[in-house]
Amino acid sequence: MKTINFTVNGRNYKLDVKDNEILLDVLREKLHFTGAKEGCGEGECGACTVIMDGKAVTSCIILAVEADGSDIETIEGQSVGEEISDIQEAFIEENAIQCGFCTPGMVMSTKALLDRNPDPSDEDIDIALSGNICRCTGYYSIRNAVKRAAEKKGGSQS
Repeated sequence: MKTINFTVNGRNYKLDVKDNEILLDVLREKLHFTGAKEGCGEGECGACTVIMDGKAVTSCIILAVEADGSDIETIEGQSVGEEISDIQEAFIEENAIQCGFCTPGMVMSTKALLDRNPDPSDEDIDIALSGNICRCTGYYSIRNAVKRAAEKKGGSQS
């Protein structure tokens, strides 16, 4: 066991974790942030994507001990009360959600992209979302949602 300290959605946590415990399990089981899902368990599908220190990461392949000292954002931190984020709103407006399993990961990957590049090209969007798999919507509506979110954040997206 090792004690780690980190921040999740602006709140500090101090936890004892096993050396082989993954971040996704700590977030879901110990802290009850259940938005990130385990799809593949191999870092390939993106359903477990969170933002760690400003970068989109697949939390199913990161050991919790590696998150010591980190700042983590989950999908739960993207809304305040009943008010959803511009990104979540754009996903709804563009019908980029069907079953919803991949949506938290897509939203977090989109946030990481727009935080570093508020006016992404189609290629930038495709690269940023390349680690996220959706089996329902196809990717055009998701790309359109990212563009709409960029517009809401002040990007030009013509």
